[in-house]
Amino acid sequence: MTRALDAIDLGIAWDRLIAVADEVLQSVVRTAFSVGVREAWDLACILFDAQGRSIAQATLSMPAFIGTAPLTMQHMLERFPAGTWEPGDIVATNDPWLGTGHTPDLCLARPIFHRGRHAGFVMTISHLPDIGGAGLSVANTSLFQEGLILPVCKLHERGEPVALLHELIAANVRTPDLVFGDIGADIAGCVLAERLVGEFMDEAGLQDLQALADGIVGQSEAAMRRAIAAIPDGEYRHRIEVETVDGTVTLACAVQVAGESLAIDFDGTGPMAPQAINVPLCYTRAFASYAVKCLTVPAIPNNAGMLAPLRVSAPEGCILNARRPAPTGGRHTVGWFIVPLVTGALARALPQRVQADSGMASLFICHTGRAGGEAGSTQYFLAGGLGAMHGLDGRHATPSPTNNAVVATEVWENETGVRVQHRRLLPDSGGPGEFRGGLGQEAALTNTRGEPVTLFLFGLRTEIPAQGLLGGGPGARRQFLVDGRPVPPKGRLELHPGQTLVVREAGGGGWGDPLVRDPGRVLADVQAGAVSVAAALRDYGVAVELEAGRALRVRGA
Repeated sequence: MTRALDAIDLGIAWDRLIAVADEVLQSVVRTAFSVGVREAWDLACILFDAQGRSIAQATLSMPAFIGTAPLTMQHMLERFPAGTWEPGDIVATNDPWLGTGHTPDLCLARPIFHRGRHAGFVMTISHLPDIGGAGLSVANTSLFQEGLILPVCKLHERGEPVALLHELIAANVRTPDLVFGDIGADIAGCVLAERLVGEFMDEAGLQDLQALADGIVGQSEAAMRRAIAAIPDGEYRHRIEVETVDGTVTLACAVQVAGESLAIDFDGTGPMAPQAINVPLCYTRAFASYAVKCLTVPAIPNNAGMLAPLRVSAPEGCILNARRPAPTGGRHTVGWFIVPLVTGALARALPQRVQADSGMASLFICHTGRAGGEAGSTQYFLAGGLGAMHGLDGRHATPSPTNNAVVATEVWENETGVRVQHRRLLPDSGGPGEFRGGLGQEAALTNTRGEPVTLFLFGLRTEIPAQGLLGGGPGARRQFLVDGRPVPPKGRLELHPGQTLVVREAGGGGWGDPLVRDPGRVLADVQAGAVSVAAALRDYGVAVELEAGRALRVRGA
């Protein structure tokens, strides 16, 4: 098919491809073995055309993976040119510099053939429950402690597993049943994608996807260029301090807007760290692009077109462009801050669109004993509050800039033996402002196993809170306590039988002067338990009248 598609045909076909990607993602979630995929949704699905341009993504894919996948596909095509892929081939890599930035994420790609002709590719990305080495921890000091690294290689050839590679993986991971269960789910998802794309092409009368891909990429690039052109030309700079393991590091950026193009340079950013919090450039590109997209064309599904007008660079050897063999397992503990760094730079140009800093999310990995003496690995995510923005209070306990799901309490307790005693919102944790930051939450988790469990913590915003914007106040900081005593927020923690870990999640920053917030909204916050009576007066200048312990009205109103 070579004819151009009109806008209606393009919209219908584009939605259909997204629906295909959504169905593939759901199939992987339903068939995966690990908690990280089937409960926390730490995965992605992306469709590519025959040139390797991304054209559709699953709606609930991780933002980081969507930013890294187009580059991963190009690395795969450099190793195996498009004309050499055969039906049933599975190409894989988890190399941090070619994939998503750390070793647990396995990228799998399969060619899509339709009626004997190569039509495109599908890629699934999943965070594996284990990849060997010392385990996923910020305490690692070298890439070589972070498990097995697969260069771009064929995991299956013409539908048949490459036996040696499968044996190699099995010999290096602690839980091969879980790992291969997830890999099998990913491969099955890729097979499903080929069938669904073929059905769509037959129904639409398409011999190939080229005209459709050209329309998707072209329309998206044009929309992104128009949005960039609406930003006043100039250079916009920003710098922030981000906590590391034993201090802070400076992140700096200059955003250069020139006509329809936008370039982000992270010159001035501090050096790599000795611990596993370093960020490969692929991950830096992903979240820099995500930040720009949120401010420009948030409604357009991610694809290669919307990335075309963007350029991202960082000095080699800085913490945002780490060199091998720097450890990168906890790259998100620094990489997530790229979003507030870039949006902070553009706040002067787009003050009505920029969001105050968010409390972000905290992640920890629980290692427990399993049958046979092997260690089980289970992820757990908790979310802080979102930052406020013009016209909108921040949402409570909502992850940002990632979109992981919180593991269901029943599943977590059954997998780990760590009981969730409670989860509740934290009053006054959202930054005050004309629009209030979202609240953090408190979770209390008690080890009921009768033996120690090992937790690997990746805490952030424990020293530097989420900042407010345009006069808004900061949110509350994150805290980790064991039996009431503070513990280091990053690293290894042994939780002994009967001990309770309490995590108090960070609140989001406020937007605008809190003294101009509508008193009626302050009263509603007090009635909802989001703001205390004391904080209403202290932060907002609003005196709330109580009767029988209930907030009734603003005094004098």
